[in-house]
Amino acid sequence: MKSAPPAVFIFVGHSGSGKTTLIEKLLPELVGRGLQLATIKHAHHKVALDRQGKDSWRYKQAGAAMSMLVTSDELQLVADAVDRREPAQLAERFLGEADMVLAEGFSHAAGGKIEILRRACAKPPRCTPADNLLAMVTDMDEIYPQLPHFALDDICGLADFLQGHAAP
Repeated sequence: MKSAPPAVFIFVGHSGSGKTTLIEKLLPELVGRGLQLATIKHAHHKVALDRQGKDSWRYKQAGAAMSMLVTSDELQLVADAVDRREPAQLAERFLGEADMVLAEGFSHAAGGKIEILRRACAKPPRCTPADNLLAMVTDMDEIYPQLPHFALDDICGLADFLQGHAAP
């Protein structure tokens, strides 16, 4: 069992900026380096995690704080997260086996952020360095030039950066 909680990095950006695609590309790169990764996705809309009438839904309705569905090769956990919704809190509570957690969204959450910003989106950044913005993945060198910048396709460079920031 790991003693320290996993490193958590929050990927922020406007809808369509490429957050999910970037994380999809980062995952095999970091896994190939021997890291165990987990992801957390923030949805702004209501999503049905468990369907009415199913056993795990019934257990939650009956008062269980958590309900886990386990199949031969996967598991799904449905848990109350009212008091612990920040990525670092979720990672510590549920993702202790991971070396690193890549969270998507959570632009207002505490924690180190990487912003994806494309000139083609024609929008201002969502975060500032005061929001614990660590780096930019962008084609706009003029935005926060004091921060490290990575090209939209510089997966290896970004992975190096994340590993450097995750090291104790």
